[in-house]
Formats: sequence, structure tokens, C-alpha cells
Amino acid sequence: MSLIKDLRYNIDRVFYEDPSAHSRLEVFLLYPHIKALIFHRVSHFLYRHHLYFLARLNSNIARFWTGIEIHPGAVIGRGLVIDHGMGVVIGETAVIGDDCLIYHGVTLGGTGHEHCKRHPSVGNHVMIGAGAKVLGNIYIADYTKIGANAVVTKSTNPHSTVIGNRAREKGASS
Repeated sequence: MSLIKDLRYNIDRVFYEDPSAHSRLEVFLLYPHIKALIFHRVSHFLYRHHLYFLARLNSNIARFWTGIEIHPGAVIGRGLVIDHGMGVVIGETAVIGDDCLIYHGVTLGGTGHEHCKRHPSVGNHVMIGAGAKVLGNIYIADYTKIGANAVVTKSTNPHSTVIGNRAREKGASS
């Protein structure tokens, strides 16, 4: 998908998720996650071409501007919305599916120093509440909702809701 089509789709997703969005120009200029995702596209391209220093430099500039830290190695699907993005951290081997919603203070992090897949994979249409920590090489299934401040260390089932410190599955969401 081209950068322009991807950008347009991401802006449209903001209107779907955020009732306070008023115009495309406002979203493009004033929503930090849009800038972070544009920077990530460049960083990820550099990273895939083994230009690691330039990739990390670019991602650090994005973090400075937006408060959102996305490692250049992370794989991000289309339509990601990071609402009030300050403090979001997405690790190197994280994979995020399409049309996900992440709130501020979320960490998609690792649990060790291994040089392998050590960050979570997030399915499509997942919502991750503010302050949640999703840790380790786990899979967050499609349509999962993760409550605010949850600590998730185990994979989830589709259409479930997980809550709490050391999150536990509560049941299927509607």
C-alpha cells in the first residue's frame, strides 16, 4: 500500500475511533500518532535495509517529537490509532495487526535479553487500555480488549476481555 493511501486510511480510522476529531488537516497536523507512524514507515524501511543507526536515529527524533517510542523493527499493520500517545513503547519484535486502538502509557515489551522473538504479537481489531503492559512472546487474539493497567503475560482467546494486574481472562466480549 502506498504511503498516501496508508496515511489516508489511518486518518479515516481516527474519525472512527475519536469523536473529538474535526478535520483531516487537524488530524494530520495535531495528532502525534500520525507523525509517529510516518516516521516509523521511514525507520522500518531503513531497518529492513540494515541501516540500523539511521533507523534508530529517525525513531529517536519521532520519540522526541511525539512521546511515542516505536522500535524500527516493529511490524505495524494499517489503521493503528494511538490515542493520547504519550508514553507508548512498542518493542523491536512486536507485531501489530490492522485497525487496533492503543491508549497512552501502553508497553508492548519483552521479558528477556534473547535475540529472538521476545515481544507480543497483536491481532486485528484489538483495544489496549491506558497503562497496560503486554509482555513477552505472546499472541493477543483478534477483537481482544485489554483493560487499563492490565499486565498481560499470557496469550488470549479471540473476542475476550482481559483485566487486572497479572491479567486473567474474564470472558468473551460482545
